[in-house]
Amino acid sequence: MLQTRVVTTEGVGFSVFFAERYEGLVRACILLTGRAPEGEDLAQEAMARVLERWDRVSAMDNPEGYLYRTALNVHRKALKRLAVAARRQVLRDPPDDSDATDSRLDLLRAIRSLPRAQREALVLVEWLGYSAEEAGSMLGIEPASVRGRLHRAREGLRQQYGGSNE
Repeated sequence: MLQTRVVTTEGVGFSVFFAERYEGLVRACILLTGRAPEGEDLAQEAMARVLERWDRVSAMDNPEGYLYRTALNVHRKALKRLAVAARRQVLRDPPDDSDATDSRLDLLRAIRSLPRAQREALVLVEWLGYSAEEAGSMLGIEPASVRGRLHRAREGLRQQYGGSNE
């Protein structure tokens, strides 16, 4: 006889939460990082942090949202560490003067000049292909807020680079 269970968020053990959410988290993290090994590491780190706080997280209205915010925060911290290391490397070995390098550095400067919230929306929606609803869930904000941030990010880049309003 097949048994079915009614699962509520509050009564769910971490192992059930993990089993239900891990695969989707890994896919999202791979998209966020661009590489499978880094995405898997990020997903594991986020799950470990949720496990450490499971008593509190399991009582939340949206434990999955907390999980994705945790993954985003871990990723942001890793990117900050990489950016510091890259700046130190550039100071030691300045990049060559090729046009491609100049264009890439100009684009990176323009993106870095955007406020963090706009950069996150731009990366999640434009580069990673998430919908405003999915990005909003990850960022813990409404989809309309994601669209507003994305609009302001595009507008900021247009002002810096020029370009059409399409």
